[in-house]
Amino acid sequence: MINGEYIDASAALKRIGGNNEFYKKLLNQLLENDHIGLIKNALDSEDSSKAAREAHSLKGVSANLSLLKLAAVSAALEKEIKDEKDCTGAFNEVKEAYDITVEQIKLYVNQ
Repeated sequence: MINGEYIDASAALKRIGGNNEFYKKLLNQLLENDHIGLIKNALDSEDSSKAAREAHSLKGVSANLSLLKLAAVSAALEKEIKDEKDCTGAFNEVKEAYDITVEQIKLYVNQ
């Protein structure tokens, strides 16, 4: 079980009735989506509306799966996009949190 700064599996399992296999399925679905690529492409094409939607989506999915750090930094990125600030630093934080979270998810799913 992973419970820490990046993932709180216990909290997520409580929300879904303790079904560990279902939680692993949801985590794998997150890995199948290219959230980071979609955000980056939207930012690169200066489509702030789409970038904000994608950051919001990643924030929501992360929060529902108790991916704590990723949810927090995605929320910060969404806010910076909506506030029309330079979000390079916030995007880099999301990318770093995503990469670390993915590694932890892989460890969890393969337990």
